[in-house]
Amino acid sequence: MTDYCKKTYNDLLVEKKEASIWITLNRPKFSNAFSDDMIVDLCRVLREADWDQDVRVIVLTGAGKSFCAGGDVKAMEEKTGMFAGDPEELRRRYTRGIQQIPLAMESLQTPIIAMVNGAAIGAGCDLACMCDLRIGCGQACFGETFVRLALVPGDGGTFFLQRVIGYAKAMELSLTGRIVKPEEALAIGLLNQLVELEVLRLETEKLVESIAANSPVAVSMIKKAIRHARTAEIHGHLDLLAAFQGIAQRTEDHFEGMRALKEKRRPHFKGN
Repeated sequence: MTDYCKKTYNDLLVEKKEASIWITLNRPKFSNAFSDDMIVDLCRVLREADWDQDVRVIVLTGAGKSFCAGGDVKAMEEKTGMFAGDPEELRRRYTRGIQQIPLAMESLQTPIIAMVNGAAIGAGCDLACMCDLRIGCGQACFGETFVRLALVPGDGGTFFLQRVIGYAKAMELSLTGRIVKPEEALAIGLLNQLVELEVLRLETEKLVESIAANSPVAVSMIKKAIRHARTAEIHGHLDLLAAFQGIAQRTEDHFEGMRALKEKRRPHFKGN
């Protein structure tokens, strides 16, 4: 299950650190804009990491000074790669290509954090919004800039952005295409934390550790429940929570948590 960590990818770097996987978009000369290889490999690595029982948190970041610039402007201009073909071919390229990323992200049971080290523009902004949490630095900025190029967020941005910042603010940013600076990003919920660049990795590691220290069974069910609540009605959601609680209260992790509370020590959760 750890073979995916040892593979060499054209446009990704993958590092396993204790109970976490760090995925780095690695096209710094192109501001980490998406390539076909990056899309395929990112989806594959996300699935592999989610299946890896040793992994409790996934971190996604970008190499160099950018998080992700979204679509490759050169390919967009030349109408090559994912931008090639007539409208019907383009539709197929999107459904089989970049739209596989939100599907992979939505299927994750493992928490995923975006460590936003720089600009997150277009599909890069959407990619950050697909993550459960976002921690950024003073160099981080966000832009839902599709409208400036007479395009739509074909990767799923209209689904994710409003779930992060709300309908009205998502509508504003999508219709104006304006760039959001880090301070505003923190204020409107695009960022959970804003820290200095020099300590971005350290603070992200602290966040990872604070999640990984908890029971992966409980963490996974809580993540599922919160996501389910976005579109659920109260009766169905309460039924789901009752079922989850029935499972949780009979896990070894729960009994370990109770023992640790009684003995006034930190629990050691194993995920069973």
